[in-house]
Amino acid sequence: MGKVVVFTHPRTIGFESYDDPPLKSHEVRLRTLYSGISAGTELTAYRGSNPYLHKQWDSPRKLFIPADQPALTYPVSGWGYEEVGEVVEVGSEVQAVSIGDIIFGTWGHRTHHIVEEDYARDRVQAKSLDAIFGIFSHIGSIAINGVHDARIRIGETVAVFGMGTLGQIVGQLSRKSGARVIGVDRFSKRLEIAHQSGAADIVLNADDGEVAERIRAITDNRGADVAIEVTGSTIALNQTIRSVSYSARVVALGFFQGEAAGLFLGEEFHHNRVNIVGSQIFGTDPELTYRWNRLRLVQTFMRLQTDGVVDLQPIISHVIPFDEVGEAFRILDQEPENALQIVLDCTKM
Repeated sequence: MGKVVVFTHPRTIGFESYDDPPLKSHEVRLRTLYSGISAGTELTAYRGSNPYLHKQWDSPRKLFIPADQPALTYPVSGWGYEEVGEVVEVGSEVQAVSIGDIIFGTWGHRTHHIVEEDYARDRVQAKSLDAIFGIFSHIGSIAINGVHDARIRIGETVAVFGMGTLGQIVGQLSRKSGARVIGVDRFSKRLEIAHQSGAADIVLNADDGEVAERIRAITDNRGADVAIEVTGSTIALNQTIRSVSYSARVVALGFFQGEAAGLFLGEEFHHNRVNIVGSQIFGTDPELTYRWNRLRLVQTFMRLQTDGVVDLQPIISHVIPFDEVGEAFRILDQEPENALQIVLDCTKM
């Protein structure tokens, strides 16, 4: 029997058991080793603010529409997209992977999972990389996609608003792309880690005064060439817009909830001809579609980790036993200043 995390109500977590059925010939059984918690998307389901809990997504028209029955209702089972596991059983015709291989991917906070051989084959983790870093495969691909959308040029100044897990990765990737990075956050601990880990050249605490004015002072009053918003706060998005130069690009990478309070589009956005680009992992920049897809983004990020291009050890703040998942979400929800990447150890119950 397997065990899966369930949101029974807003801010209430439980578990369900599920059968571990026999494998088909081309299937692979995984025992989850670690499962990371996303402090963005996952908290929207935990808190009850996710739009799927209140509206229907009309896929053919690509619209959220009011509905008596929303697309998602409690209990919400199997949420999560940062998993890594070990192959413990293979189907009779499986040849591409072996028992003991480490597989990264997305299958929710559950103790066991079955995948097709092809899925596992494309996601075998390098033996030289500690298994725990497999949890970053998907969120790392989100970061690469956002940096691609930013179209950073060598020598540019990039402001990253929000130095949580995703912002830390975005900052490291932006610097590796040749940019000088200004990291912005309200929490001093995140800024310290960003500076130490190489995610930012300069760090600014948003609580210490007007951020846009400080960024313009740093850039000889020109403003940042590119800014990437990673907090999901419309107040932060407004500061991001204020911080960039004329006709510059802002990448909205955060998952915004509710109405856009604190966003003044008639001011710098309008007068400075700012370009806002929405970045979301289900789509790549149209110019890159023929070369980049989600699998390539995932595989590329894992290679960057293996090659030592990015260092994510400093951003793992907590490793918590699987059975204590309620406490993990409580920390992210109520003590964000004390947490970056929280990881569930699924081998400890």
